[in-house]
Amino acid sequence: MKRFLSAALAVLLLLLPVSVYATEEAPLYPYGDAAAYWYEEYEEAAEFTGDLKVKSAYLTDYGTGRVLYAFNENERRPIASVTKIMTTLLVFEALDDGRISYGDTVTVSDYAASMGGSQVYLEPGEQMELRDMLKALIVSSANDATVALAEHIAGSVETFTSMMNNRAHELGMDNTHFANPHGLDDENHYSSAKDVAIMTRELLSHPDVTDFTTIWMDTIRGGEFGLANTNKLIRFYNGANGMKTGFTNTAGFCLSGTALRDGLQLIAVVLGGETSDDRFAAVKKLLDFGFANYCAVTPERLQIEDLFISGGTDNYLSVTYDPPALLLEKGKNNEAEQRVVMNDNVAAPVSEGDRVGTVYITVGGEPVAECPVYAQESIPRIGFWELLGRVWREMLGFL
Repeated sequence: MKRFLSAALAVLLLLLPVSVYATEEAPLYPYGDAAAYWYEEYEEAAEFTGDLKVKSAYLTDYGTGRVLYAFNENERRPIASVTKIMTTLLVFEALDDGRISYGDTVTVSDYAASMGGSQVYLEPGEQMELRDMLKALIVSSANDATVALAEHIAGSVETFTSMMNNRAHELGMDNTHFANPHGLDDENHYSSAKDVAIMTRELLSHPDVTDFTTIWMDTIRGGEFGLANTNKLIRFYNGANGMKTGFTNTAGFCLSGTALRDGLQLIAVVLGGETSDDRFAAVKKLLDFGFANYCAVTPERLQIEDLFISGGTDNYLSVTYDPPALLLEKGKNNEAEQRVVMNDNVAAPVSEGDRVGTVYITVGGEPVAECPVYAQESIPRIGFWELLGRVWREMLGFL
């Protein structure tokens, strides 16, 4: 009798328009996006008190985006060659999209060859593989290579600069405007420490970038021209893996420095240092503070029972989730508690990757993160004849 009733109930549920997103207890995040969400009211664990000889500074964790220190972080300032973080981001996005490839041949225009400041002395008409051109941009901060890449991607510097500003807007960089891809002084070219951290974080989401940013010394032109990294942290700071230096008389000495230790990826940005040593010392102090006081912990994944769904070719759906890395204070109770809340009345069709629930994570009773529970498989809506056959089989079994 139970089987018969179950089959009959399935027929009724087939006729009900129930959505897979029947309940929305929390903001939805697209499958594949960063899962962690830090609550603004989560109490800061430690306070930085070091002396930084810079105009503005910002320290954040890559994994969660949590702010660990901020000083004049929204002040609009020239950022010199730190600008090239956005240029590099657009290069990697073009690589990912297949619009360009590392093996492309980049031809140097008269304009690109005319760029002053840091350069690798490209000649008009010179051709270089894109990989080497990108290496010159990232490692040696070459303005001529930067312009050559911008023209290769967008056709002109003007179009590429417009792409930079559009991307900055998409990332929420509210205190940024680019006038060029290289960072040479322009009154309409500025950013902020916070905005630099935002674009640095986005660039770090492209793992191949550290293949370039961690180079200390290398060559181009078949070994005939040497490159040396302008970021001294790469050689002298444990775990350093990026990102970009910058200097002009107007901007002062600037640096976005990144480092990774024991799964904790930090981003430290300083702008407006009076000397090169000041910027490196400031970033080192910020990173030291972060690594000394915080750690990255990933909770163990819970085993979630299969979810009952109605109106599908199968009655149960396998689900899972990806526990996010948590930024926790060292020396405190770091035991994370997880609570699973599944959506009510989930109905077919369900596609692999659909969100069907949420895992809420607390530490010491405080909410610190949440992540989606998603379908591990696709289950289509059952058809009439298939459903009729299922009911008939159930009736025969009952008889």
